Amino acid sequence: MNQEESASLLLVDDSATFCKVLSAALSRRGFSVSIAHSVEEALPLARENPPEFAVVDMKMSGASGLVLVKALHELDPNTRIVVLTGYASISTAVEAIKLGATQYLAKPANADEIIAAFRHEADGNVELRMPATNIEKLEWEHIQRVMQENDYNISATARALNMHRRTLQRKLNKPPPSA
Repeated sequence: MNQEESASLLLVDDSATFCKVLSAALSRRGFSVSIAHSVEEALPLARENPPEFAVVDMKMSGASGLVLVKALHELDPNTRIVVLTGYASISTAVEAIKLGATQYLAKPANADEIIAAFRHEADGNVELRMPATNIEKLEWEHIQRVMQENDYNISATARALNMHRRTLQRKLNKPPPSA
């Protein structure tokens, strides 16, 4: 682990709280952590000092984390990149690996899981580790995402989901499903 004790790590996530917590955990494990909250903020940092390791959130305001994965891989093909996302899917996992990511993890992921992912050899066989979840929870999360995309307009959300407005309202009136 001596090699990682002073290794540079770029942490890119739009959640300031997540960055603060993960940065502290990774620093305690010997990494020299730089933080950015968007792809646009991360690119100049990476160009100035290409990191040995990177943790990149998939979905942020502005450009997608995939844009940064590609740029980091082009800057230094040896950079070990872990992509984190709250919206895990096989297609984006495969795309991330094709663009140069070492591993793809579903949130929440802790520092130990991320460090283990850095050691993973990218071989095209993408193992998508997702916490077990039920269909109702997935549906609820999808509805919430579409609601946000439509500025919480029920009628627009119902149209986007190809669902009757009253059906959507009934679903929204129920408490969110637990894990």
